[in-house]
Amino acid sequence: MTKPSLDHLLADLNEPQRRAVECPGGPLLVLAGAGSGKTRVLTNRIAFLIAAQGVKPHEILAITFTNKAANEMKERVESLLGPIARTMWVSTFHAACARILRKEAQQLGYQRNFTIYDAGDQVRVVKRCLKELGLDPKRFPPKGIHAVISSSKNRLVDAEAFSEMVENFFDDTVAKVYTLYQKKLFANNAMDFDDLLMRTVDLFQRFPDRLEHYQKSFRQILVDEYQDTNHAQYMLVNLLAKQHRNICVVGDDDQSIYSWRGADVRNILDFEKDYPEATVIKLEQNYRSTQVILSAANEVISNNSDRKAKELWTDLGEGEPVRVAEMDDEHAEARFVAGEISRLERDACFRAAEIAVFYRVNAQSRVLEDTLIRYGIHYRVVGGTKFYERAEIKDALAYLLALDNPSDSVSFNRIINSPKRGIGAASVTVLSRFADAEGTSMLEAAARAGDIADLRPAAVNAMAAFSATMSQLAESAKSAQVAEILEETLVNSGYLEALSAERTVEAEGRLENLQEFVGVAEEYDSLHPDGSLREFLQEISLYTDIDKMTEVEEAITLMTLHNAKGLEFPVVFIIGAEEGIFPHSRSMEEQNIEEERRLCYVGMTRARQRLYFTYTTTRNLYGSRNYNMASRFIGELPEDLVEFERSRTTHGRFSGGMTGRVRFDDDIGEVDEPATSDEPNFFNVGDDVVHATFGSGVVIGVERGGTVAVRFAADGSERKLMVDYAPLRKA
Repeated sequence: MTKPSLDHLLADLNEPQRRAVECPGGPLLVLAGAGSGKTRVLTNRIAFLIAAQGVKPHEILAITFTNKAANEMKERVESLLGPIARTMWVSTFHAACARILRKEAQQLGYQRNFTIYDAGDQVRVVKRCLKELGLDPKRFPPKGIHAVISSSKNRLVDAEAFSEMVENFFDDTVAKVYTLYQKKLFANNAMDFDDLLMRTVDLFQRFPDRLEHYQKSFRQILVDEYQDTNHAQYMLVNLLAKQHRNICVVGDDDQSIYSWRGADVRNILDFEKDYPEATVIKLEQNYRSTQVILSAANEVISNNSDRKAKELWTDLGEGEPVRVAEMDDEHAEARFVAGEISRLERDACFRAAEIAVFYRVNAQSRVLEDTLIRYGIHYRVVGGTKFYERAEIKDALAYLLALDNPSDSVSFNRIINSPKRGIGAASVTVLSRFADAEGTSMLEAAARAGDIADLRPAAVNAMAAFSATMSQLAESAKSAQVAEILEETLVNSGYLEALSAERTVEAEGRLENLQEFVGVAEEYDSLHPDGSLREFLQEISLYTDIDKMTEVEEAITLMTLHNAKGLEFPVVFIIGAEEGIFPHSRSMEEQNIEEERRLCYVGMTRARQRLYFTYTTTRNLYGSRNYNMASRFIGELPEDLVEFERSRTTHGRFSGGMTGRVRFDDDIGEVDEPATSDEPNFFNVGDDVVHATFGSGVVIGVERGGTVAVRFAADGSERKLMVDYAPLRKA
């Protein structure tokens, strides 16, 4: 192997980057701020260890989170070192563990040829467990049960330990399923993805000789995105690093936004407690954004107390002010964004592909999508699906289409077993043949299911019940408005109940989208008092026609803030910056504001040249209209770096709770506005209250903007809640 020159490995690195690459050994924490070139530091350090410190490639274990990142790291190191780099262990956590277990599985009673079950396989095994235990999958949805099992494994809680932690009936059910689930996996010589981590940690803890073997094998351990590690991953890398203590972790606590996936920001914050002798290097020079954007982001994130202090800076120039726009409602907001996009493309020569719009929850995209279509602006949704293409929206539309046109067999086939009713594909085929033979619709055939000899009794009963439900809904639809029809359909079909029972983050998002679809129907009803279901469906078809459009390269990007991490765009809009939306009401109730602020920081630092925030004084979301305060994150922006503007119809009121430069849409002038005026609260200090999650409590404080402080009896905790969003009522 021809070693690269050390000058080549250190060329064009700034001083902190160079120190990180050259660090001789021992624990190393690289706090890599957004856009600070951490991937280059990581790959150059690997090459430097080999070229300058005599570490053999096979003695290096480099771990990251995605196959894409691992492959990119391999390619970069190979470009520096040549083919010898292929002998390194550069992989994801799961791939590294699978490789270890292929050699060591027999220690744990598995064969080396064990199968790794994917997500679909795992849910199918849970279904079989529920069936064997005589449990109703409608009451205990397999996906929800599996989500709890997966979360437990990521915390290294096995089935036996989980059984000892049971606090309620649902937990007891999960414990029984978890125990049987693991027995089935073992009997099948199979592991799921979470087992790969948990079993490897188990191997190292139970068999010290095997741990010692891998500790000796890996003289240098490097971990990317350390702030995103869960407990199992934390235990794994620290067990392996215990002997040599040559562990280099790279990450940014200010970008830890995945606690709902099990990520624990304490892993990176406590690194110096785990390794008191650690070298800490901060990468603060940003190569992406203007200084105005960075200074604004620095100011916002500085309000978090649980963090390592950093100050991002750049030599790319000051740049444009951050623009904050207050709008009357979500439609005005969408028109503002669409208008600005058109202006940016026309006047500032930004291409559509250089513009992104971020939002906190998927349901926020609906009004924006409708408006972009009207403006003729092409868009793509990254990490998600366009609103009218989402499965739950298609299901809801299929129900409405079947009510309007009972002969629609395509819609019937979509909804007959959605939610699950125990009507399989074979039964539907039998039903279809009967309908063809009788010259009738499939819906009418379902009403006569008892006449079909080839159907099992369970399928007959399910079809009869479905037919009765559709008949009842069709009768109600004759006199009800569209929103009422939709709500009744979602309830009576069992669709909402099935999603609610899943108890997963994904199901919660689907419920939010359906609530937003009810809002679409309510808007239609208000604009068309004499409108009909058929006319509503015809109008919706305008938007669903985009399903047939060819994806164009030049399109703006829409995505949630969580999906934005790791990306960058010249222009970024962050919409819906309102209390209860961003920060999200759930995070406010769970007192997880610091992660919401980190999410804001991530969104802001994706922008390279232009950054916008928008918020509305009133918003219809999830089918209900609320009056909102501007997000606290807007209040944390430095006024001298921000240009405020608002729609004229707000009549001189700026509800952001700040003073500053305000530009009207028609540029008629600028004024200094006062902070938000007091707003009445429904609750008073001393009121006894009940919260749907936290139980009984007493109001101990009332603040402006509809916020109350409550002390709860169960655990003595004190929480601040938004009255408009929290499930809180007087006792």
